[in-house]
Amino acid sequence: MRRGRRKFDDDDSTFLKRGRLEPRLHEDPDLPDTGDRWSTWDGAMHGPEPRPDWVRTEHRAVDTELGMIKTGKEADVYLVRRAVPDTGRSSMLAAKRYRDGQHRLFHRDAGYLEGRRVRRSRENRAMTNRTAFGKEMIAGQWATAEFGALSRLWEIGQESGLVRVPYPVQLDGTEVLLEFIGDWETGEAAPRLAQVRSDPDGLRDLWAQMTDALSVMARAQVAHGDLSPYNTLVHEGRLVLIDLPQIVDVIANPQGADFIARDVKNVAGWFAARGLDVDPEALLERLLYEAGLR
Repeated sequence: MRRGRRKFDDDDSTFLKRGRLEPRLHEDPDLPDTGDRWSTWDGAMHGPEPRPDWVRTEHRAVDTELGMIKTGKEADVYLVRRAVPDTGRSSMLAAKRYRDGQHRLFHRDAGYLEGRRVRRSRENRAMTNRTAFGKEMIAGQWATAEFGALSRLWEIGQESGLVRVPYPVQLDGTEVLLEFIGDWETGEAAPRLAQVRSDPDGLRDLWAQMTDALSVMARAQVAHGDLSPYNTLVHEGRLVLIDLPQIVDVIANPQGADFIARDVKNVAGWFAARGLDVDPEALLERLLYEAGLR
């Protein structure tokens, strides 16, 4: 059995392809008596410390897949229960599984990948030319970028209290296991911001949370890159940012300012359409200053 923490290696095609729950084979003596697989915690890259108490790190924990939460262009998300049998200790996770190079869309990759580089020119050429190997490399980069972004923003959020993201439990190949945001008893996911109907006071509070989160990211010199009411959840009155594989380093990426502007336009337009008085131009100028782009 594998033990310890493993770092992402962009030469290891086996590592890139791991992370998909295989069908349970009951005749396999190495599978647990219950659930679909043993926990993959031991061989994965782990989230930041201190970890929340609910994170299950026990060697004998098992994972049980409970169904799909959503499907997307680049990845599908499944609900997974990780539990230690006969103890009552369990957690609910969202398993985000990026598709390999033959089964996902790459039409949006070019702009987001500017400023991201791997160590060797061969890999960079393969990614630029969108060869089969290059697409596999890009899929691995998406998963790694999202895990790194969530880890960084989680730590910033713990210090500032101004931005909230799901806790990134682990990265295993092209599967990112995250804190499930929603009702752990029923498995019902928290609503997206686009689904929320709120009174004016509630809208003002949500807008204040959004501008705080954007400021935190600007000061960290990153942009979500695809922020909208459809990839922001509202849970227990708090905004939770999700879907961050395309996170942009606004200093390294020559289009960094444009990505900040896109995020502001998307969310400000939604709040304005619901009658809230917002000033996207002033917000954008502030964010560009905070990011060091003014």
